[in-house]
Amino acid sequence: MNEAHAQLVQMTKMLKNLRRWLEAGAAHAQAKKFEPEVLLKARLAPDMFTLTQQIQSASDGVKFLAARLTGTQAPKHPDTEQTFAEVLARIDSVLGYVEGFKPEQFEGWQDRTIALSFMPGKGAKAADWLHEMNLPNTYFHLVTAYAILRHNGVSLGKTDFIGALTLHDL
Repeated sequence: MNEAHAQLVQMTKMLKNLRRWLEAGAAHAQAKKFEPEVLLKARLAPDMFTLTQQIQSASDGVKFLAARLTGTQAPKHPDTEQTFAEVLARIDSVLGYVEGFKPEQFEGWQDRTIALSFMPGKGAKAADWLHEMNLPNTYFHLVTAYAILRHNGVSLGKTDFIGALTLHDL
């Protein structure tokens, strides 16, 4: 497995963790007798993205990692989700897309240049884009989604964030 595919495997794991955090959020809302969509509108500060936008951005980060490092086109999502069912469906859609990638599809990824949509006419070498933009940005949105849920009383801990570990006998 090459580095690019290994990073996709890790980001796929994190997207699955995000899905579980959201399920915990919906259960928390049900237990406290409020609509779970209230959580989707929550944010940590007035100038920050809502939970919905954090989910959209994190899922975009994962799909763009796969697409841009393999030179393929990512599926489009219109960013119109307003319910828990819709954000979960978006995550499931991205998971369905990225789980089909094989390590060999990433061969030569280091030689790619990734166009930067926010800087017309500029691009970054794939490794620089992966390490300096995609991974930090995707983790930023994952951490913030986790923090919004925690801030709103959802019972999550570090092991929920990290997820399952691959263990071996010593």
